[in-house]
Amino acid sequence: MVGTWWSLVPAVVAIVLALVTKEVYSSLFVGILIGGAFFAADAASGFTGFFTHVFSDGMIAQLSDGWNVGILVFLVVLGTMVALMNAAGGSAAFGEWARRRIRTKAGAQVATIFLGILIFIDDYFNCLTVGSVMKPITDKYAVSREKLAYLIDATAAPVCIIAPISSWAAAVAGFVDKDSGENGLALFCKAIPFNFYAFFTLIMLFALVAMRFEFGPMAAFEDAKARLDRAADEPAARPAGKGRVLDLVLPIVLLIVFCTLGMLYTGGFFARGAARAGFVDAFANSDASVGLVLGSFATLVVTVALFVARGVLPFRSCMACLPEGFKAMVPAILILTLAWTLKAMTDSLGAAEYVAGVVNGSARGLQSFLPAIIFVIAAFLAFATGTSWGTFGILIPICIAVFPGVGDPLRIISISACMAGAVAGDHCSPISDTTIMASAGAQCDHVSHVSSQLPYVLSVAAVSFVAYVVAGFTQGLGIVASGIISWLVGIALLLGFLCAVRAKRAGVGRA
Repeated sequence: MVGTWWSLVPAVVAIVLALVTKEVYSSLFVGILIGGAFFAADAASGFTGFFTHVFSDGMIAQLSDGWNVGILVFLVVLGTMVALMNAAGGSAAFGEWARRRIRTKAGAQVATIFLGILIFIDDYFNCLTVGSVMKPITDKYAVSREKLAYLIDATAAPVCIIAPISSWAAAVAGFVDKDSGENGLALFCKAIPFNFYAFFTLIMLFALVAMRFEFGPMAAFEDAKARLDRAADEPAARPAGKGRVLDLVLPIVLLIVFCTLGMLYTGGFFARGAARAGFVDAFANSDASVGLVLGSFATLVVTVALFVARGVLPFRSCMACLPEGFKAMVPAILILTLAWTLKAMTDSLGAAEYVAGVVNGSARGLQSFLPAIIFVIAAFLAFATGTSWGTFGILIPICIAVFPGVGDPLRIISISACMAGAVAGDHCSPISDTTIMASAGAQCDHVSHVSSQLPYVLSVAAVSFVAYVVAGFTQGLGIVASGIISWLVGIALLLGFLCAVRAKRAGVGRA
């Protein structure tokens, strides 16, 4: 079963079960057990090998991995920060301030989108920060938690993948072999204009707000939220603390500054002598996990000191937010742990090598279709494994090997297709850590978030697929002309699709 299509079965089973049963914990665990059984059967290691592989090689190994531990610590600290801002009254004060300036449901959604775009450094940071800041405002204007989770998710990875200064840019650059003849960060920047999925997702966000309609399960969640909001007439609870708007804005600003400094520190920006890296190189070489922990912990210490010094919250109340923040993040931590363990099972079964072999064996004979093929394969692999970065590591070296010429337009377009497909698959995968944290940031049921945003993701992915087909066949006209034609076709298809769906919904409503 190792290195064959069987290696993808555990992840596929977990995803299907999660969507059917709407219960993610048991679904992920069943996938893990299947992966362990397959590995034990292939190795003929029996029950002992099965349990060892699932728990020792899988769950315990993932929870002892330095990167994963850093992400879990970051989650706990960020959860504590949210609890602190709520207890201090900063979130409520910001909601009152925004209430006087944001007067419509559309305005609340646009503000959420812009905040998501502004926080482009890291997708984890984006998911939890945007959720904590905008949740009071979107609640005020009857935006469902499912729609908030989609807005967060759609401005996390899709924004990071087109931001040259981000942890994602650093990851992509790191997967480009230095012997390939091209700087990884420079190749990332060249590929940005062809990242159709990321840009079309942002266009769709604004179009849905401007056209004032939803479709699929999202429409049902929005309608239910509107009815519930009209039925509720209880006054909002007053905050326990004495906080002001500053007590939410300042911690968020500090978090951005300190997390940026933390990532630069891990990349060698503050080193002395010859070891000192430049600003861009420091981001490219940064350890996002460690950098985010350093930045978030520094923010926590400074925030507690400021709250206590100003008399906003007593020190004992600040410390009480630590377990509260941890408890708030327990569901996300549990899902992440199971998702990481499932990924370990598929890795041990050789899923990456199997997909790499399929792509590498067929790529050379389908050059004009290659960008579209790479997009689909990357999307499927990221969906099944729940990781964009793992997909980058598999497919980017293949794209570079197939098109070794530094100036080859198909090389740039294919790299873009790989990144776009990975983000699309990651965006809709129930076992993706970004999707999980978008649910946590919006305090939304995870399966409801996945099912409601799936039609939106698939719609943009279908349009992006057509755009990559066009790009593959027009690349002979030059990289600029190919990009313009592909963009025009993609935007026309996306807006035409939305207009058709809106007209259909309006016809059904009149009927």
